[in-house]
Amino acid sequence: MIEIDSVTKRYGETAVVDDVSLALPAGGITAIVGPNGAGKSTLLSIVARLAPADAGRVRVDGLDVASTPGAVLAKRLAMLRQENQVLARLTVRELVAFGRYPHSRGRPTAEDERHVANSIAYLGLEPLQERFLDELSGGQRQRAFVAMVLCQDTDYVLLDEPLNSLDMKHAAAMMRLLRRAADELGKSIVLVLHDINFAAAYADRIVAMRDGRVVFDGPPEGLMREDVLESVYDMRIRVEAIGDWRLAVYYR
Repeated sequence: MIEIDSVTKRYGETAVVDDVSLALPAGGITAIVGPNGAGKSTLLSIVARLAPADAGRVRVDGLDVASTPGAVLAKRLAMLRQENQVLARLTVRELVAFGRYPHSRGRPTAEDERHVANSIAYLGLEPLQERFLDELSGGQRQRAFVAMVLCQDTDYVLLDEPLNSLDMKHAAAMMRLLRRAADELGKSIVLVLHDINFAAAYADRIVAMRDGRVVFDGPPEGLMREDVLESVYDMRIRVEAIGDWRLAVYYR
């Protein structure tokens, strides 16, 4: 379980995360949604210890992320940031292998190689594994980074806008893959999304933020109501039922 207890983060006088408390149980997919500047990515970075909280505490399976040794935390929790810059010219396979560093400490074993091969196969990257990252499309690179995170073999996987740079077809394929990882591999996936329809279609739970605070926390069907969506995004959003699906229409 990820326990977020009264976490606050300020930049100057502005609280970008304002006294947030959440309990995210193990298993399934939790999507964090909300308008720009709501504090979604900052909260995820605090959970991953990429940014310090000014107040409050985060625990992962009882481990305080602020004081747990990095080598220990890296075996429990992995994060893919929104922007990923790799200065070295790496192949897909070399990038994915970096996910094993918390386990191998730079001395990969046969077990590490097995995890690398499995992650590459899971993301369908076998034909591309010897290609350099700068030779790939944006969508292919994103899949390679997700493979690296899965290769770290942690219980908790944090993804900040994993659909960034993906078209509709590849975004849907990525969400199906993450759903499989949660269901088949038992991963607990927490991801920041801007597309509320993808969130509603694939997540088990949705946390909506606005102005640094949590304004909704519950199942997708609870969010996909016009009054709730308007309170989150401060705009009129129509919700249409198509079979068992509820879709938000907000292009006008």
